Amino acid sequence: MLLAVVAAFAQVRTPNWRKVGGSAVDLNLASPATGAMERVWYSSDGSTLYARTAAGALYATTDFDTWRPAPEAPQPPDESTPAPVVRLPEPGARVVTAFPYNSQFALGRHLSRSDDGGYSWTNLTAYKTQSVVGIGQRSLAVSPTNPDQLALANDYGVWRSMDGGLSWTGLNQALPNLAVRRILSTPTGTAGLRVLADGMGPLELPPGGSVWEPAPGVRMEEEALLTQRYSSLLAADISAVATSGDTLMAGSADGRIWWSQDGGKTMNLSVMPQGMEVQAGNRIERIWVDSSQPQVALAALSGTGPHVLRTTSRGLFWDALDSASLPNGPVWAITGDRASGAVYVATDKGVFYGHTDLEYPVIAAVAWQNITPVPMPVARATDVRLDPAGVQLYVALDGYGVYRAPAPHRADGLRIVNAADYSNRAAAPGSLLSVIGAPVSSARGANLDFPVLQVLDSASQIQVPFEVAGPNVLLTLETPNGPQIRGIAVQPVSPALLTGSDGEPVVADADTGLAVDSRNPAHSNARIQIMATGLGKVQPEWHTGIPAPADDPPEVVASVKAFLDGKPVPVTRATLAPLFIGFYVVEIQLPPITNAGPSVLHISADGQESNRVQLVIEP
Repeated sequence: MLLAVVAAFAQVRTPNWRKVGGSAVDLNLASPATGAMERVWYSSDGSTLYARTAAGALYATTDFDTWRPAPEAPQPPDESTPAPVVRLPEPGARVVTAFPYNSQFALGRHLSRSDDGGYSWTNLTAYKTQSVVGIGQRSLAVSPTNPDQLALANDYGVWRSMDGGLSWTGLNQALPNLAVRRILSTPTGTAGLRVLADGMGPLELPPGGSVWEPAPGVRMEEEALLTQRYSSLLAADISAVATSGDTLMAGSADGRIWWSQDGGKTMNLSVMPQGMEVQAGNRIERIWVDSSQPQVALAALSGTGPHVLRTTSRGLFWDALDSASLPNGPVWAITGDRASGAVYVATDKGVFYGHTDLEYPVIAAVAWQNITPVPMPVARATDVRLDPAGVQLYVALDGYGVYRAPAPHRADGLRIVNAADYSNRAAAPGSLLSVIGAPVSSARGANLDFPVLQVLDSASQIQVPFEVAGPNVLLTLETPNGPQIRGIAVQPVSPALLTGSDGEPVVADADTGLAVDSRNPAHSNARIQIMATGLGKVQPEWHTGIPAPADDPPEVVASVKAFLDGKPVPVTRATLAPLFIGFYVVEIQLPPITNAGPSVLHISADGQESNRVQLVIEP
């Protein structure tokens, strides 16, 4: 487990992209759904099903499981208009004849069928008053070799019936048609990855999950209200708003930017780069403001250009970062890392990475590099975002959902994060830290050696000595580029629960030793063991850098408590993790639970709380 957690950060310059979830959404329909489809049709021999998305992309499937892009797809047959029917099954329904057969189908909220010219209709998609495939039926195809084999395109994807419409299954799991427009937040604690998708609204990928779910608790009203408010206040079509503390920036659809240092009470017009025209269509698509030093911000623009802007003066002056290595096209989103000078932009040709000075307005050409090459899908990047620690980079590809990779800028500078959840929380005696950005051969601080436990190409793990005292320690790290000095905060305890890259906690059943996760839930009344770090000193004292003994591991000195959905649960023991260095095991007794489902788990040590994680429990 220790090696797996570190190994995720081994690749630096050529990111190792990984799909995060699929492109389907659980909407309690017959199968997972996806985005809106416009048309479906069969090949002349019935062996291939073609589909066209609402955005115009063409796909084909021959196994009715996997889809491939099909720009060479033949034109769909004309949908013949039948003779007028006696009546419609619902107002506004569109009637088509099932080529090459004579049955008539009505496409509306539901799909209905008539074999007698519309005197009678059979609803093929209704369960009580709801549609099992979702509403908005747009196109129907009947196999030329089997009149009972139906394919349906609607606002929620492509659906197939092999029994004339008596039952339906979705063909959406591998259909790249999830139009993610925004990455709202990266996984943290019990919250999974959250995005905004066309036609779906806010979605969340639960930790460890593969299918997206609606996120009704996520609201977009605040951003919409800010956009509306400043459009009215500034008499402009405001297209992007960003805030950090009292700093507020608003960009318009004609390329202007306003800034404020008093929370938006006073708005000032920015000075834009020389030669940049203010004109309709030169839209400010996104503004990123550094959360710790809001004088630094970046802006992404579509239109004629420039497309990437930078300010180091809270928005008073902006300069352009475009260069010949950046495609001359719209930039839809932008993010950065001020400390390293990394800038990431989402374009029609994928995500590009550049490096510049984000502290001072140094004018120098930026060398942009495409970091979403083959085998990544060739698709427009609609958003790009770093996690709060600046370690993981997320990109939304139009239709394909979200991908994640180690952020390339980690190779440009060292950063130290908590090894359990990659946060910037304080260290504690005995805890484990991850050094991201370069291999480390030795580490020393406060006249103590910090044992180096794992060394990879661009990441290392070190243990904080049990003897260290805070509140701050200057750490000297020996790297291939010479010594690097970094400061870390140290507290007596700083608990953190170990999570994987998908946000799931590392938990095992105490009796069987089997891993507990979303696919193998915990059971009520069971004892479970949670991996953690940052629980501080132990009794009897233990040597730094030495694996804990398999039998009778030292116990944590601090008072450790556990909470499930905010309610305390018994902690049966808290010790060093046997045979591990820098990790602890907290064993808890789960209460009787009658309702299955996810619960929120966290621990505390001497009152200091850990991160919150999701634990799925069955009765």
